[in-house]
Amino acid sequence: MYKYLKRSIDLILAFLLIVLLSPLILFICIMSKLFIGKNIIFKQKRIGMNEQVFEIIKFKTMNDNCDENGNLLPDKYRITKYGKILRKLSLDEIPQLINIIKGDMSFIGPRPLLERYLPFYTDTERRRHSVRPGITGLAQINGRNNLKWDDRLNLDVVYVDSICLKNDIRIFLLTILKVIKKEDIVVDTSEVMLDLDKERLLAFED
Repeated sequence: MYKYLKRSIDLILAFLLIVLLSPLILFICIMSKLFIGKNIIFKQKRIGMNEQVFEIIKFKTMNDNCDENGNLLPDKYRITKYGKILRKLSLDEIPQLINIIKGDMSFIGPRPLLERYLPFYTDTERRRHSVRPGITGLAQINGRNNLKWDDRLNLDVVYVDSICLKNDIRIFLLTILKVIKKEDIVVDTSEVMLDLDKERLLAFED
């Protein structure tokens, strides 16, 4: 029964949070204009439910600085001090409330990953796409980006197999606690882990 109510709960909570957080959203927009520039929204293609592609929406945390050939510099050279603050407080995730309203995402579910990762999942891991991806999920309260890919994707499947209101409430509350404590937050993920496609290509070569 909860699986059918989950979407309605997501919609109600998303609308409520947008209203309640509107002063904070306005403040972030103003500050982002000052420290990031004209374009304050980051969009990127991710894989959603049933392996459909959608654009995730976040507040931008990096500038658009390029090298002499016009290519964007690595993330670690582009993330701003202001952007680091947004990431540490998870405030860059707020625009994903729009993704929830559009039906791309849920509050709780496996995090949506890059489109190019799709060929690198096992058949079992692909089951993570049988539900809407979430702003937070079981993997995020158990280590987030500090987890190895195999462990992270396994937790996503465990979540899919055990969806219920009790689990979602637990994940939601633990996520808030971790944000307050600033636990398991990695500003630059490239410092702690390889991209999934690169890691699995290396494993295949070995």
